[in-house]
Amino acid sequence: MGPFSKLNNENIFKTINTQDHYHLFSTMLSKHFYSNILELLRFLTLILVISIEAFFIAHQDWKFISHFIILLLIIFLYYLSKPASSVCYLVDFCCFKPPSFCRVPFSTFLENASKIEGFNSESIAFMSKILSSSGQSEETYLPPALHYIPPKTHQQESIKEAKMVLFPVMKDLLLKTKLSPRDIDILIVNCSGFCPSPSLSSIIINKYYMRSDIRSYNLSGMGCSASVIAIELAQSLLKTQKNSYAVVLSTEILSTGWYSGNEKPKLLLNCLFRMGSAAILLSNKKETKNTSKYKLFCTVRTQSAFEDKAYLSAIREEDSNGKLGVTLNRDLLEVAAETLRTNITILGSKILPFSEKLWHGVSIVRKKFAHKDQEINYYEPNFKTVVQHFCLPTSGRPMIRDIAKGLKLSERDIEPALMTLHRFGNQSSSSLWYELCYMEAKEGVKKGDRVWQLGMGTGLKCNSVVWECLRPIVGESSVGPWADCVHQYPITAINKGG
Repeated sequence: MGPFSKLNNENIFKTINTQDHYHLFSTMLSKHFYSNILELLRFLTLILVISIEAFFIAHQDWKFISHFIILLLIIFLYYLSKPASSVCYLVDFCCFKPPSFCRVPFSTFLENASKIEGFNSESIAFMSKILSSSGQSEETYLPPALHYIPPKTHQQESIKEAKMVLFPVMKDLLLKTKLSPRDIDILIVNCSGFCPSPSLSSIIINKYYMRSDIRSYNLSGMGCSASVIAIELAQSLLKTQKNSYAVVLSTEILSTGWYSGNEKPKLLLNCLFRMGSAAILLSNKKETKNTSKYKLFCTVRTQSAFEDKAYLSAIREEDSNGKLGVTLNRDLLEVAAETLRTNITILGSKILPFSEKLWHGVSIVRKKFAHKDQEINYYEPNFKTVVQHFCLPTSGRPMIRDIAKGLKLSERDIEPALMTLHRFGNQSSSSLWYELCYMEAKEGVKKGDRVWQLGMGTGLKCNSVVWECLRPIVGESSVGPWADCVHQYPITAINKGG
């Protein structure tokens, strides 16, 4: 996603009109409360039948055995009819720390860009402005292929980059969890813009000599929300494959997405996206409960690709000179707001306490039937009643702050997103894991806390994952990508910046 620099003066959540909001809330009620009502009716029916049977047992001693058997049968059928639940544990995860020779200060980036044929002076000035207002520091990283003049963007360089970011983080995860590659039952690799053949998942399988029966998947074209989508895919697979381990590898290959033309909407990604990758180990094994960090609490996926405006809001295409790049259209802000609002509303219906849902519903109904001259604001539910930590899209400081405003988040709540953007830049789908890694390095996640990871990607789609912490998270400040700098954060100037 782009920098969303025009969001400073307008809340992203205010772009949906009253009628759309009312329709959305009504649809959400019918879809997500219907199952709860049915479950309540089933439970009340069970209580009624048990009460009747208990009455007969108490007043007809000679039929005690028959009634007792019927009672047991009813209870058995009730629990048998309930949908089977499958627990998904997040055992552990690792994030990639790029080598120091990949660091790209602004001056180096602009000097190299000025020497590349194809960029005019106006494009250089535009990229300089984007860098200075991006919210990222001089410490971010680009792959070796983009340090050359001109950048090396052919297939083999992209494969080298993929190996550079995926092999180390996979190795770190196996060492951290003391697993063998042959213990892995499911492998999911997500990378939006680079899809080689053999696939990235096949490259990993070949490197680590994984089993012949491993179930492997490769996700491409999913944008910055791909990691959250991969988590939900892994959860679905673990429901059907018992007693298994699943690994999710999340990254973005930058060399294949470099744009060398002069169309400003396509130049944004050159400035904002930086190196990064994450490896996540999931499991449904009972014995992993005591050692896992988190348990998957809830997932929500929403998208609006069925609308042309959303579908075309961020699209990879050639410019007038035939140079390939990703265009971020002006409609992106509007459709992003609508998709985000839908996702948050549905998530709220699943996890918010009844009181928050009630006040929100009442405010919608009041606004629907209020007089035109009467000003009634929506009641914005307080997600902090059920979620303690937030991993937000690192698409830019204005975007982070607008989401925070809509969710009533404090400066401390958005600190992980702002600091991740500052230290590592926008690492696409893996950014959410650097944010969680920051929280752990600061030892801010406690047992019982819930963490909400919110991802937005092209299409346009919005995806949420909520985790519940199973044990105290300690000792992470000395390992991982934040080990050498976490003591320097937070930086107050960034928190107060726009």
